[in-house]
Amino acid sequence: MKPDAIEQLGDSIIQHGTVNDRAYVMKVGKTDCENIVDFVVSLARRKGYSKIFVKAPTFAKDRFLSRGFVEEAKIPAFFKGKEDSFFLSRFFSDEREQEKQPELVSQVLEIAEQKAGTMEETALPAGLSFQTMEKQDVEEMAQLYRQVFASYPFPIQDPEYLARTMDENVIYFGIRDEDKLIAVSSAEIDYAGQNAEMTDFATLPEARGLGLATFLLAKMEEGIRQLGIKTVYTIARAYSFGMNITFAKHDYIYAGPLVNNTQISGDLQSMNVWHKRL
Repeated sequence: MKPDAIEQLGDSIIQHGTVNDRAYVMKVGKTDCENIVDFVVSLARRKGYSKIFVKAPTFAKDRFLSRGFVEEAKIPAFFKGKEDSFFLSRFFSDEREQEKQPELVSQVLEIAEQKAGTMEETALPAGLSFQTMEKQDVEEMAQLYRQVFASYPFPIQDPEYLARTMDENVIYFGIRDEDKLIAVSSAEIDYAGQNAEMTDFATLPEARGLGLATFLLAKMEEGIRQLGIKTVYTIARAYSFGMNITFAKHDYIYAGPLVNNTQISGDLQSMNVWHKRL
């Protein structure tokens, strides 16, 4: 399946396509705020998408809300440690708007929040090593992502995509068992906004249960703190006990759910937003 397109509209960035059956306004430029709402609503209607998802700064919030968008989550002090960010959505089908597994979502969140702030210093098991990934690693990284995810909202199974994002604003981290890559993750950096999304966590099935995601997250925070990043966040699968617990343990604060937001391994999944001030 062809990956969803990522397009630049003025200073704004929009991802859209049939993989996620949505339009995602990843960035709202100040000069585009006047026109971006009408544009993305028209795009969604024309393409038949069932959801629009927007990461909106404060200056754009009311314009979206006045056009039928609802607030699903909020991260305070998101931009430069000062301005809030709002995760806004508009649904074009009743089915897309309804949570499919509300009891599971509640159970995951309840258990994660019981673990809040319980992170202890972690070390890798003997024989494992941590590294910041480089372009020479992209083939191996793509292969790992293909093994873990049948499909994904961004084309991380494509080595060319991984190499290109390394040149742009993404830092990848990995753990090896001797020479074999067994876990990987990424930090997508907004240098101007001084925030970063902690994302793309994947561990091979045979290496799970070793706390590798927890170790990676600690190392990621340590690395990007030195870049002047003030706020970190994640959009984690709402049905995953492991990932939500990992972020709760690391003192991330739950910000809200994104209903039926993201296609992973062939299924639309709801996501949980978590954030932390570094």
